[in-house]
Amino acid sequence: MKTHSSIVAILLGLLVSASAMAQGRPWLADRAYGEGMGIRTGDLELHPSVAGEVGYDSNFFQRSSDTGPAYIWDRRGPTPSIRFRITPALTLSTLSPQRKLGDAAGTAAPKFNFSAGVFASYNELVRVGGSAEDDLGRQRHIDGGANVLFDILPQRPVGTDIAADFVRVVSPSNDPALRNTWNRDTIHGGVGVTWRPGGGLFDWRLGYDALYNYFESTGFQNLNNVRNSINTRGRWKFYPRTAFIYDAQTYWLTYTGPTPVRNDGQIIQARLGLNGLVTNQFALLAVAGWATTHFDGARVPVPENLNTVIGQAELKWYILPQPKLQPGDATVGLSSLAVGYLRDFSPSYLADFYRRDRVYGNASYFVGGRYLIDVQAGYARITHPHHVRYAGAGIQPSDQLGLTENRMDVQLFTEYRTSDTFGINATLRYDASLTRTELNIPNTNTGATGPYVDNLAFSRFAGWLGVRWFM
Repeated sequence: MKTHSSIVAILLGLLVSASAMAQGRPWLADRAYGEGMGIRTGDLELHPSVAGEVGYDSNFFQRSSDTGPAYIWDRRGPTPSIRFRITPALTLSTLSPQRKLGDAAGTAAPKFNFSAGVFASYNELVRVGGSAEDDLGRQRHIDGGANVLFDILPQRPVGTDIAADFVRVVSPSNDPALRNTWNRDTIHGGVGVTWRPGGGLFDWRLGYDALYNYFESTGFQNLNNVRNSINTRGRWKFYPRTAFIYDAQTYWLTYTGPTPVRNDGQIIQARLGLNGLVTNQFALLAVAGWATTHFDGARVPVPENLNTVIGQAELKWYILPQPKLQPGDATVGLSSLAVGYLRDFSPSYLADFYRRDRVYGNASYFVGGRYLIDVQAGYARITHPHHVRYAGAGIQPSDQLGLTENRMDVQLFTEYRTSDTFGINATLRYDASLTRTELNIPNTNTGATGPYVDNLAFSRFAGWLGVRWFM
């Protein structure tokens, strides 16, 4: 069955979190960019929007340009396409601080804050080159998401927060005969209690979260998994704008499919550091800690575990001074330049885990509420443990030595707002896997002799022009 072979094409794609679905659409990821004045209804404010875009994608299937006969899908080469995307969205919340200033009741600390959002995005594709075998009409899809947050007694000595969200992630298989085979739904819910003694210079939160990844296609449901997490974080403001911070979590990963092919395990990590403004124009984030994994080896013998330093360092310059910015306050929508380094890890579907080392930079310039420029760039090295195992339902596993990738990404988003409710925008994005890494694939039902491989190297350019109405 081709279904099992195509799993290789998506395994590295799963390195990207669900939040990456908002790439190229900053108004979805950042409410400061996406919302206008809004519509007030009682104690709530609503922010509807709708965006329409047309774009060009040079390599929708993220194939290598090396079309050697051994490459199971890459031999067709990249397939460029014209894409159309329509994205309605709605956010709602209790009144913002700006609106509360006009209310007599707004002077008292709120007992309850609420926010929620929902969006859906319809994607249509038209092939403009590449292999005639690639039927991009089969790849049309709808992705979307929803979230809700309740914050109870947010400024009292003891408060509670409850959150839930849902995201539908859609990405193509390298085999165009399969229509978005590995669509998956991510469902998350969590609750936490925060203690804020005294005047709020110190706070500590203890919480529980559950995350469920569900693959819609029957051929991939062996990768369904649940993560149960106990987490905590604390903050102590030793200056009005600067704080020591701590975060830690332990979570249990359990694969729930009919015949799981990966090990279950427990992951523990903790970090300690500093966050906040060091001057009116410079902010520093510096955290470091340790992470360890404990996989059981029940399905893949001789499990490999991770024991490593993790952390993040970021220096940000605010073009305009920010004398009132507090540690942990939202910094979205402020003109700034930042550079940083991140070292983290995550469970993987190729091996039990992967490690990522990434350097990045970003810049945003938002002038008078009219003109926005947002640039993001990064370079990452992704490292899997020594044994990487391709495995799919109904076939024998195939071991090979460790796998590494060097990836880069660059994105430019700009928008000009002709009024308080209408904007014209453009997005340019480039992604690439720079390492010519070949992943062995068991030669099942191919009708040919010899092994097959998937070349993970690719380059992909996408450009979009769009308009957006928002409130």
